[in-house]
Amino acid sequence: MTRTVNGLDALKQLAGSDLGTSDWITVTQDRITGFADATGDHQWIHVDPEKAKDGPFGAPIAHGHLTLALFIPLFTELLDVHGVTTKVNYGLNKVRFPAPVPAGSRLRLAARLAAVDDVPGGVQVTIDGTIEIAHGTKPACVLQSLSRFYA
Repeated sequence: MTRTVNGLDALKQLAGSDLGTSDWITVTQDRITGFADATGDHQWIHVDPEKAKDGPFGAPIAHGHLTLALFIPLFTELLDVHGVTTKVNYGLNKVRFPAPVPAGSRLRLAARLAAVDDVPGGVQVTIDGTIEIAHGTKPACVLQSLSRFYA
């Protein structure tokens, strides 16, 4: 369920709050192959299902950076900020990939709005995110993301 806020002051009031979890998405082999095509990373553990069956994970796995890239569409399910002129991805403080994501896995994002800090012309938002794997014992990705919202 998307939480909608209007303006920077309303966003500041959410600092420290849990944003909940997104819906589940399935990471298909087609999505993995498309990411490989977009990035030029065609390593066999991602794009060769037959060879990957005998590899260290028993199946093809998503690129770590594909898993990370899914943060944005999953996050937009959790928070929508109105009353701003610009929304910018500012970077990452931390990213880890504790578990591989086999093709066919379902993922979702659990997120917390860790901080909202003033910057010239707007605010910087720090999000603590965990991309979970359905039925997994470890997350696919743990990250701290920075975004900026300008008035």
